[in-house]
Amino acid sequence: MSSQNYCCAVIAAAGASSRMNFKISKQFLPIMGVPAIVRTIRAFEAAGTVNSIVIVCRQEDREQMEILVGGSGAKKVKAIVPGGATRQQSVAAGVAAVPSETMWVAIHDGVRPLVRPEEIDACVEDARRYGAAALAVPVKDTIKTADNAGFIVSTPQRKWLWAVQTPQVFPYKAYEKAIEKAGADSADYTDDCQLFEHTGVRVHLCRGSYENLKLTTPDDILAAESVLQHREELL
Repeated sequence: MSSQNYCCAVIAAAGASSRMNFKISKQFLPIMGVPAIVRTIRAFEAAGTVNSIVIVCRQEDREQMEILVGGSGAKKVKAIVPGGATRQQSVAAGVAAVPSETMWVAIHDGVRPLVRPEEIDACVEDARRYGAAALAVPVKDTIKTADNAGFIVSTPQRKWLWAVQTPQVFPYKAYEKAIEKAGADSADYTDDCQLFEHTGVRVHLCRGSYENLKLTTPDDILAAESVLQHREELL
């Protein structure tokens, strides 16, 4: 792979897990016996387009993260860094720690453990073709916008609506500029596509899978295990 295609994955695993109601960080929760973050790392280890990995976690989770990474057999992990007060700050800390030869950054939620290596590769290749890309799936439900009192305001056409996932892949230098602009504007975004939208850069949506679940509530653990059981049945 040429240096201009060098891609580093930044895995954001610094969330507080407030909606999980468990005593441990959700990235450490076992999914069929394997910690979620380990499943995530394994997917990026197996992705041919990814050269290296930087993991961002809470300072209090760092020791446990180092133990899990060491036991996972991962070869691509180059750094484990502490996150910030917000997701944007945490991802920025991870991007700041990527290897010097990095040309592309693939930003991924650590608690999306079911992403497949081929989906990662498709998204990275999509970014190289279009300039920036994110995995996404068309929404299945009819979506409503509502006012503060809970009354429907409008019904967007479903054919235009997508649920955005991760990874989201961007040129490294462009990401640095986007972070600088957000800082200058005192803006803090929860989604990296949104960060780029505000710089005028277009992000292409790469068709992903509905199985690429984000672990947010306890029900998501059950759904993830159901997906894995189905995958094993197909083997």
